[in-house]
Amino acid sequence: MDIKIKDVAKAAGVSVTSVSRVLNGEQYVSAEIKQRVNEAINELGYTPSHIARSLKRKKTNLIGVIVSNITSNFFSTILSSIEETVDQHHYNLLVCNIMENLDKELRYLQTFQEMRVDGIIIMHEKVNDDIRRFLHQTKIPIIFCASPVDPAFPRVTVDDFSAAYDATRFLGDLGHQRIAFIGGDLEDVSSGRKRYEGYLKAISDIGLTIEPRWIKFGDYQVKSGYEQMKAILQEGPRPTAVFAASDDMALGAMNCLHDCGFHVPEQMSVIGFDGSELTELTRPRLTSMQQPIAMIGRLSVELLLEAIQNPDQSATLTTVPHQLVIRDSCRAPAGLV
Repeated sequence: MDIKIKDVAKAAGVSVTSVSRVLNGEQYVSAEIKQRVNEAINELGYTPSHIARSLKRKKTNLIGVIVSNITSNFFSTILSSIEETVDQHHYNLLVCNIMENLDKELRYLQTFQEMRVDGIIIMHEKVNDDIRRFLHQTKIPIIFCASPVDPAFPRVTVDDFSAAYDATRFLGDLGHQRIAFIGGDLEDVSSGRKRYEGYLKAISDIGLTIEPRWIKFGDYQVKSGYEQMKAILQEGPRPTAVFAASDDMALGAMNCLHDCGFHVPEQMSVIGFDGSELTELTRPRLTSMQQPIAMIGRLSVELLLEAIQNPDQSATLTTVPHQLVIRDSCRAPAGLV
């Protein structure tokens, strides 16, 4: 039997308006009426319709999140920060893991629109014409988190170019002259292209020659770090240091070096990017260019909630600081120690 709000009102001996006020937590309802309504709700087993209430209030308290790959240590950590902040503001999350599938991303975005979510957080750097068209046509507030794709929308991100530059310069300052790079997808405008460009600029400023054989591209995951490190070792002469554009790929590179009989950092220095929990779990502990992951998640939610309240405000780019955290995986080349 489909119990309706009017059935609750009849059982409690009050008006439908009084039941609605109790359900919405309004203050101007007597303790007696609240008790009668709640007793009727429990007796009848009434469950309020979230959709009906949302249509009436014109607010669902739902936030949709697009994640490119939830298995990534970086994205899983930042998602935890988003969930914690959203919960503090009494919102609920709908998380969609697209695994780099743009067709799936568009379907999820359309579903978010059908469900009338109050806002959308996108943690993915690739867009096609259909996705871009949707983003610019929808009235739903949108923010890009750690992926500054479109200047028409608020973005929260680290300065990927400068962070990658600083990571590479650190290796150069240690005395390394043969520095390899394992990057991400160049279609990713920040974590892919900007980190690559930061590496190239640092190599040039150090006065080193760019060696294409020491430059490989993966997908930010552990497996690709392993595979690209193996490819670098096979092409010789080998470098003395490698900068990986994610901690996951840095871990894969370290695993490959171990399996191939090389010692980190005695024979190869390794530096990662993100500052995820992996950095303290590896042996040796991983030196990494750290992003303030929790801050990125928290700011993304707070800025999105501001956009929900003030949809006409201008789009802004919020750049958060990066920090090199030196651990045990880097040292001067053997000849300079």
